[in-house]
Amino acid sequence: MTPRFARLTERLNMSYWLVPALCVVGTIGLSYLAQAIDSRLEQTEHAWYLFRGGPEGARSVLTAVASSMMTFAGLVFSVTILVLQQASNQFSPRVMRTFLGDRRSQLALGIFVGTFVYALLTLRGVRGATEWRGNEGYVPSLSVWLAVVLALLCVATFIYFIHHVAQSIRAVVILERIRQETCRTLERMYPEGIGQDAEEGRLERPVAPASLLVPHDGPSGVLVVIDESRLLACAREADVLLALLPMMGDFIPHGGPLFEVWGDAAKLDVKALTEAVVVGPERTLQQDTAFGFRQLVDVAERALSPGINDPTTAVQAIDQLHDLLRRMVHRRFPAPSRKDEEGALRLLCPRPDWSAYLRLAIDELRQYGERSVQVVRRLRFLLEDLLRVAPPFRRAELERQLSLLDASIERAFPDAREAAMARRASPQGSGPS
Repeated sequence: MTPRFARLTERLNMSYWLVPALCVVGTIGLSYLAQAIDSRLEQTEHAWYLFRGGPEGARSVLTAVASSMMTFAGLVFSVTILVLQQASNQFSPRVMRTFLGDRRSQLALGIFVGTFVYALLTLRGVRGATEWRGNEGYVPSLSVWLAVVLALLCVATFIYFIHHVAQSIRAVVILERIRQETCRTLERMYPEGIGQDAEEGRLERPVAPASLLVPHDGPSGVLVVIDESRLLACAREADVLLALLPMMGDFIPHGGPLFEVWGDAAKLDVKALTEAVVVGPERTLQQDTAFGFRQLVDVAERALSPGINDPTTAVQAIDQLHDLLRRMVHRRFPAPSRKDEEGALRLLCPRPDWSAYLRLAIDELRQYGERSVQVVRRLRFLLEDLLRVAPPFRRAELERQLSLLDASIERAFPDAREAAMARRASPQGSGPS
């Protein structure tokens, strides 16, 4: 998948209009199909699936369906906007993308809008006595009956939508959704396990100055997609060493440094280099696993703010961070330095290591929650649990974080009894354990 196509896929996944548009197209096809069947269907009185009323009755039914569907659609849109506003204010602006990509809300809106379009298209097929060659007019009975069925479906969908929205704004549901998205990115970016004796790769830059600096010539934004295979191929074809300067998720201003090149860069395809990376307006979870950590930490920090003061929600966010770190502790992190088939160093690509992820998950929460017994006890349980399962070469940062947590407890709890309680690890952050 090329970076541009990957970016387009991400936009479609986060678009709120795609599913409703597909529903509208589907109901247009359904309308034409039903009317085509109606033109060949025998209108018998004993057929239970046919509409029994005349042209005026059919028009009344279809008009009522169309008007009520627009009311439903407007209500769904209004509720969605309110949910987005509440989630942004209570949790974090970064979690809004999870609501925009909610397929269930999109499907509900699509069903309402699609039923509205279906009713309008069916309405034009109804003919009165003066508009039809017969004395009784013409009613597409099957089409009208399907409109009634779609209206009943919309009523059930509306009830489900209200239930779904009430559930989706719960903190535990939002946090679980972020964790699931981050897990998918983690599995994609770090698919391999490690042995107990595997060492972390290091990024070693050449001492000599670069022969070429490639700036970013597009609009400013955040690095969201990197095609490392294409970068490696470009460096191998030009017989140079290539270094990508920003890390995934870094902001790149217009004209900012993007690549450094060592060697004869005359044969280097600069256009292919710039096309191998994609810059977007905000971070995404397409390749940026750290962005999932960032969202969870933001939610926890908002919960620990003086205006909200909800340490239980912060503990729930730490639960999800704990799960992600435990999955990551035995994963092999791709080396920041890549060589070609002949063993020549070709590409330097900075990326976060285990220590960076651990600091991202712990540092800010330790500072913001140092006066909360729940938070410090839950953080200690997280660190002690990871220490039990971490390979030796990943224990140093865990032990450092544990010592920083002890120092934070000393500052926040001058009373020895409170400090002793705060040092006791707890999976819930509270209780006798």
